[in-house]
Formats: sequence, C-alpha cells, structure tokens
Amino acid sequence: MNSADTPRGVRNNNPGNIDRTAVVWQGEDRSAAALAEERRFCVFNTPEAGFRALAKTLLTYQSKHGLRTVRDMINRWAPPVENNTSAYVRQVANEVGVGATEIVSLSRPVTLFRMVRAIARHENGGLFWADSVIEQGVNEALN
Repeated sequence: MNSADTPRGVRNNNPGNIDRTAVVWQGEDRSAAALAEERRFCVFNTPEAGFRALAKTLLTYQSKHGLRTVRDMINRWAPPVENNTSAYVRQVANEVGVGATEIVSLSRPVTLFRMVRAIARHENGGLFWADSVIEQGVNEALN
C-alpha cells in the first residue's frame, strides 16, 4: 500500500481523525512540515500518542459533557452533518458489545479500549494497528 492509498488517520498517526485546534496534544507534531502537509487534522509523532488523544477525548465526553451512551458520544464525535452517524453508532456499539443507548463507563479499561479500537476502525476503513499499540495509548490516557 503506497502512501496515497494509506488512510489519512494512519499517515497522521491520528486514528480518530481529531481536528487540530488551539489545544496542542501531548505527542502532537506542530512543526512547519506537519502543518504544511496536513491542514485540518492533528498529526501525532506516534500512533500511541494518537490513541491517547482519542481516549482522552472520549473520557472528557463522559466527565465534562455527561455523554454516557455510544449514541451520544458518536453523535458528538462524528456529527450527522458530516457522517452516516447511525451506521457509525451501530458499528461501534456492536464492537463494544453494548446497545447504542446503553450506559457505558469508559473508566473501565476494556470498555475504553473497545470504543477506541472501534472508532479507529471506522475512521480508517479498517484496523491498521496492533492491539498492543491501542492498549498503550489507552493506558496512557487513563494514567
């Protein structure tokens, strides 16, 4: 697979396709080269840093915004104006092993891992990372 065929989230070490904002993430590359190459999305130095940011964002959804279900979190993550959110919700809920409106606790490492992995798979059209890479990012987010 050449770089043109590689999904953007893989090229950017940003499995969740997190938009760049004024907040600079731990492990984010804000070099001139990174900013020139990618105008919209964050670029991370490692996939683990990208998974950490994805997990941290989801944890914030629960702690700060009170989002407790897969449906609520995915509707914020991937708004219907840009995405087929209902299909996204179904896929993530299925991979997490819960109903779309079932309350989940992302403070449980296994639940957070499943949620992060499912989002990465959906955002990139496949799973391009070993579970150990995802686990490291999730663990860094929880600590």
